[in-house]
Amino acid sequence: MLALAGATHALPAAAFYSAGLRRVLGVEQTTASGRGIALTFDDGPHPQGTPAVLEALARHDARATFFLVGEQVRRNPGLAAEIVAAGHDVALHCDRHRNLLRLTPWQVQADLSRALATIEDATGRGVTLYRPPYGVLNAAALAFARRHGWRTLLWTQWGRDWEARATAESISRLVTGGAGEGSVLLLHDADDYSSPGSWRRTAAALPAVLDTIARRGLTLVAP
Repeated sequence: MLALAGATHALPAAAFYSAGLRRVLGVEQTTASGRGIALTFDDGPHPQGTPAVLEALARHDARATFFLVGEQVRRNPGLAAEIVAAGHDVALHCDRHRNLLRLTPWQVQADLSRALATIEDATGRGVTLYRPPYGVLNAAALAFARRHGWRTLLWTQWGRDWEARATAESISRLVTGGAGEGSVLLLHDADDYSSPGSWRRTAAALPAVLDTIARRGLTLVAP
């Protein structure tokens, strides 16, 4: 019985790899309309990375969605508000950046509750979108999201910008490779959970990313 409960708790983690399971669980991977392209950033806000990304977006008049981490918002509450003031959307990532499969259901609920309160207090915005750390769900997180009416959104392309070997060129190539109508792109505006200084390469990649999106005739939309 204990083994069955554990398997049920961990089952949603496989949604990252299974389109069929995503459909059953209501986990999304593309934009709500299936049109346009959504640019998203995880792990912030960051005192250097977030302003650099915001500046690059502003130069292209581009809109993005930032999946915020509660502990980083508490360290940088003004930056969370700045994201909203610049016309971008905010969403919930976590409170502490941990693999949810290592947490008990009550730990997951405590983490998400604290993150929710922190983000709403700092931004004055309600949360409607959720993405778990590493894209790894469990049953407790999925149930919490459903109770709050959140869409749980993963991604279709990522730039692997957290890696030490990443370059601006590799990030741009990977995150736009195969991207088209309905795609959700994942980048990071912080390096607290990745290689030091990775945000610099992400910010440097953004002009090429946005130029590629424009050349393909795609419109940036909210997820």
